[in-house]
Amino acid sequence: MPSESDHPASVPSSASVPSSDSGPVGEKQVVTACLMIIGNEILSGRTKDANLAFLGEQLNEIGVRLMEARVVPDIEAVIVDTLNEVRQRFDYVFTTGGIGPTHDDITSACVAKAFGVEWSLHPEAHALLKAHYAEGDLNEARLRMAHTPEGASLIENPISKAPGFRMGNVFVMAGIPRVMQAMFESLKSNLSGGAPVRSVTLAVALPEGAIAKGLGEAQDRFPGVEMGSYPYRNGDRFGVRLVLRSTDEADLEAAVEAVAGKVRDLGDEPVREP
Repeated sequence: MPSESDHPASVPSSASVPSSDSGPVGEKQVVTACLMIIGNEILSGRTKDANLAFLGEQLNEIGVRLMEARVVPDIEAVIVDTLNEVRQRFDYVFTTGGIGPTHDDITSACVAKAFGVEWSLHPEAHALLKAHYAEGDLNEARLRMAHTPEGASLIENPISKAPGFRMGNVFVMAGIPRVMQAMFESLKSNLSGGAPVRSVTLAVALPEGAIAKGLGEAQDRFPGVEMGSYPYRNGDRFGVRLVLRSTDEADLEAAVEAVAGKVRDLGDEPVREP
């Protein structure tokens, strides 16, 4: 499947993205996103997805929280229903895969159906492909890549020229990681995020069960800080990495100290990893 690369896009008009803070004083605005990974090849295991980790990290840097990722097959009803669900629930939706020239590349047409508009030849996309392909090479299959939902704005693809597009708060991107990343790099400066999430990791040479009670107590004390524990093995030694995340730096540091104190009470010195 050919890919695309993104043209700088503005904040989607349908996305509810307030400026900075909302709710009670001091409560940071949270801007959310969902990724739809589309393709039977991902579900079969034939293709290993590399876009989720990249997108999660990049969105976090600009204060957009990737809250969910859905992997869906090349089935029209599933794509349409999933898209209509997530575009109502999240500020941004990104899709990857399914925009090439073959019969199973149905993402673009499915987006049109989800929005209730026609799927038709986009004049600008048509011109781009005509300029890219040699005379006679722009066949019917390749011409599919110039079709978009009516009203879509194009997303530039500097690598293989077949454009992606944006509809409302939905950004349709390539499945090929190199192209998807190029698209996102040109897009991200035009996304509006909330407060970036900071993360601190403490490496602890204790079994997870030993620290579980103390970690739970710290979580109750700092409900605004996400806390997770992830066991690891280093040679013959087992330990756990405690990961704390928050948009509030002061709250995060206080929670880190509280958790570190719980670890010290159990006879270990936590190591703060870079």
